[in-house]
Amino acid sequence: MTLHLFDTATREERAFTPLTPGKVGIYLCGPTVQSSPHVGHLRSAVAFDVLQRWLERTGHQVTMVRNVTDIDDKTLAKAAEAGWEWWAWALRYEREFQAAYAAVGVRPPAAEPRATGHIPEIVALVSRLVERGHAYVSDGSVYFDVRSFAAYGELTKQSLEDLTVTPEPSEDKRDPRDFALWKAAKPSEPHTASWDSPWGPGRPGWHIECSAMARRYLGDEFDIHGGGLDLRFPHHENEQAQSRAAGYGFARWWLHSAWVTQSGAKMSKSLGNGLLVSEVLSRYPAPALRLALAAVHYRSMLEYSEGTMEDATAQWHRLAGFVARATERVGAPADAEVAGADLPQAFVDAMNDDLAVPRALAVVHETVRAGNAALTAGDHAEVARALRDARAMLDTLGLDPAAPEWSQADATASAAMSALDTLVHGDIAARAAARAAKDWAAADAIRDRLAQAGIVIEDGADGARWSLAEEA
Repeated sequence: MTLHLFDTATREERAFTPLTPGKVGIYLCGPTVQSSPHVGHLRSAVAFDVLQRWLERTGHQVTMVRNVTDIDDKTLAKAAEAGWEWWAWALRYEREFQAAYAAVGVRPPAAEPRATGHIPEIVALVSRLVERGHAYVSDGSVYFDVRSFAAYGELTKQSLEDLTVTPEPSEDKRDPRDFALWKAAKPSEPHTASWDSPWGPGRPGWHIECSAMARRYLGDEFDIHGGGLDLRFPHHENEQAQSRAAGYGFARWWLHSAWVTQSGAKMSKSLGNGLLVSEVLSRYPAPALRLALAAVHYRSMLEYSEGTMEDATAQWHRLAGFVARATERVGAPADAEVAGADLPQAFVDAMNDDLAVPRALAVVHETVRAGNAALTAGDHAEVARALRDARAMLDTLGLDPAAPEWSQADATASAAMSALDTLVHGDIAARAAARAAKDWAAADAIRDRLAQAGIVIEDGADGARWSLAEEA
């Protein structure tokens, strides 16, 4: 089957065909850099990194654009409260987000534009909307006239009459549902937070920046627009409205990743339940966090808990442990062999079915189980096949333990496996001595103790071998 993706706009899974054969343009809503990143911020980044990797694995050239909102009301307020220049405050947290993305193996995008770096494009787009009768000027600010665009609400399947908005006292709008394209400068804000425009000094509204930057880097129409589910309304609805009102096709597919929740509530700073990425990574391996974020289908809510991370860490150690042991036994496959390996059909089918990563991971675990059995049996050809296939699939998910981004984690796993191998072989030798002395009770006690620790002993013609037990 070809790749099918669930389009949020049509609410159906559709066969994906890019505008230009072999090339895919993706615009992903990135962070508003006003505070430190928490685990919830990484969900969409990991989901779309997996999408990019799969598209590239299947022969596409991908242009990924992920923006940075480096100026908004909260950024200005928090910087002022802390006594910082707003631009220094924004850069501080932009760097924290970049470090968090890199920590979980999210590759840098082709472009990472900032809102403040694209004022000319933003002013040009706002001017076009005014000229076409879809926006109006009010006391130095410019607002999009939602009633001027008949298709407003189409993305989220809402009628204009059903939308109720509480107007802000400082905004002079014709309709409370209209939204700001350009915000007039305020005396209370620093002069560095405004730019000249045909309507006077001011700064961009939130939504207009994405429309302007998407067009700047991907053109009038592009393949995929992505982001978190919470951005569908009003942000993405407003993006689509203003872009299409300006006469541009904009996004052909809309993809949205679900939230990370704690006790059923969306993880967020406002609820006080945001777990900082730095805090989580101080206690768990970075690839385990990526595995936890990727292992649940991107459109399903991910309930985060300590148990979630403990399970993901255990899974990661089993995967990394197999790769380390198999590599020690048969050697590492060449990078080209991993990159060019024919993936198991069940894995391919899962990924083509709207990125069904849970099903794809089941194929990975099945392959690792076969590889562990081959290690025990001494079947080197089967070990090499399983190692190549497992690494190829994991590489597609950004989880290959032998990849450079996980080199430290892989080294740790290898060292742990080496230490464990030494300890287990000591017990295997003691068990062999007990069996030679016909002390069956002592031999069985050693085997049972190892089994309780998750270590399986299998006797063969050339002696006993051990492997880590796989979960049922």
